[in-house]
Amino acid sequence: MTSNTLFTLSRLGYFALVLLLGGWFVGQGISGEYTLLFSLLWIVPLLLPAKGVFQGNPYTYAWASFILCLYMLHGLTLLYVTTDAFVFALIEVLLIGVLLIAFPFYARIRGRELGLGLKKKSKE
Repeated sequence: MTSNTLFTLSRLGYFALVLLLGGWFVGQGISGEYTLLFSLLWIVPLLLPAKGVFQGNPYTYAWASFILCLYMLHGLTLLYVTTDAFVFALIEVLLIGVLLIAFPFYARIRGRELGLGLKKKSKE
């Protein structure tokens, strides 16, 4: 896969995840299941890497994967404990699964294209 393909896949997946979770948690807040403040605070960590994700910064893609793990845990827990939100949880888990593969691969491929990476120790 090229970095452009991964970049497009990652951006679309990230945007879909923000819309899915934003709609879900705001909807839960409006319905009274959660407080609206809690629902909005649950979305904030997902929005932290937004600028770097849409700009294509490989460093952002590398560390944003750690944030996605929190949401993966949420989706897997929801799959296990409820039948009411099964479809939502399944979509969340599948979408985050794709992103957890696409983000690091994009960071690695794009980082190599830009010549970024850890410098090797010189032998003295």
